[in-house]
Amino acid sequence: MGMTITEKILAGHSGQESVAPGQVIQVRVDLALANDITGPLAIERFYETGATRVFAPEKVVLVADHFTPNKDVESANQCKRVRAFAEEQGLLYFFEGGDAGVEHALLPEQGLIIPGDVIVGADSHTCTYGAFGAFATGVGSTDLAAVMVLGELWLRVPETIRLVFHGRLPPWVEAKDLILCAIRDLGVDGARYCTLEFSGNTIEALGMAGRMTMANMAVEAGAKNGIFEVVPSTEEYSRGRQKREGVCYSSDLDASYRETRHYEVSALTPLVALPYSPDNVKSIYEVTQTPIDQVFIGSCTNGRIEDLRSAASVLKGRRVAQGVRLIVIPATPECYRMALKEGLLELFLDAGAIIGPPTCGPCLGGHLGILADGERAVSTTNRNFPGRMGGALSEVYLTNPAVAAASAILGRIGGPEEVL
Repeated sequence: MGMTITEKILAGHSGQESVAPGQVIQVRVDLALANDITGPLAIERFYETGATRVFAPEKVVLVADHFTPNKDVESANQCKRVRAFAEEQGLLYFFEGGDAGVEHALLPEQGLIIPGDVIVGADSHTCTYGAFGAFATGVGSTDLAAVMVLGELWLRVPETIRLVFHGRLPPWVEAKDLILCAIRDLGVDGARYCTLEFSGNTIEALGMAGRMTMANMAVEAGAKNGIFEVVPSTEEYSRGRQKREGVCYSSDLDASYRETRHYEVSALTPLVALPYSPDNVKSIYEVTQTPIDQVFIGSCTNGRIEDLRSAASVLKGRRVAQGVRLIVIPATPECYRMALKEGLLELFLDAGAIIGPPTCGPCLGGHLGILADGERAVSTTNRNFPGRMGGALSEVYLTNPAVAAASAILGRIGGPEEVL
């Protein structure tokens, strides 16, 4: 019996010729990461083990990105703790201040994500890196502490669900809509502890930004990881970035899947996930009369330069509706520089937007855009649970960047064709 991409990676990292779903294995970890929220707890647990040195200072990455620039004394102390640990351990990769950005957009830019690697992070959206043909998954801070000590982790080999997308994307339908379509179909626990393997001619034509968006939200269906086969666009993105060569796997023709689901996208419309769940998905045309108070374009899901370009194509020459706050946060310094060079930041300012520094910010209700009770936001982020972006009685609607931009102009949920 053949193996899937995920099974091949886990077999190679556990010293075995083959593995099968359900098997518990000890896996060698190539990269471990944490941020300013999850890092301090992992550091505390690290010292509780009696350890004094991390397993490899070039393989432990810390990024201050959630409550930064520091929003209060508590967050400042969190960052201080992470900074001190990085200095003490001589970590090769510690990002803060002007070098930092949203970790799951930053690390690929820095060439730290390698095909065929095993990557674990104390953040659930670590699964983003599956876009590069790596096995990447989120773990708790205690698990990460163990990895920082040992460089290894126990894992149960997941079953794989194959999602095959067919057809050409209609106007204004983006990768965000593809993953929302799948989450609507699977439900938030339909892929629990499974791999989501994305394929099909729609996926073959998708750029790296779109692949990262889809892998990022695999966890919203309960998946252990999302993964793509490496294609020329992967190699093009990584050329000149990657710190070393990786191993590019593809699934065997006789690989075993828990199930295979097919999606025809040629008639798909832009979608929106309504409160309070990422699987409560409808066509935007079913909710166009929903008034809004805020729009956020950014995050590890949709804060890349391609996302900003998409939003800018709708906002150009137009203004945000009276009473609506539009917040735009480029995910990384590189993205910020590109947006500045291309004139996108000026375009956003002309439209009435607020532009923030690279940070997670409003996504998790951290800062730079917290919602009041009763307010509604359209957001390009990944979660819309109660209180996710602020008040427990606020509401978050998840869309792609073009729809978010159009909604900011309209003052209600709506599509780009309404304003263009």
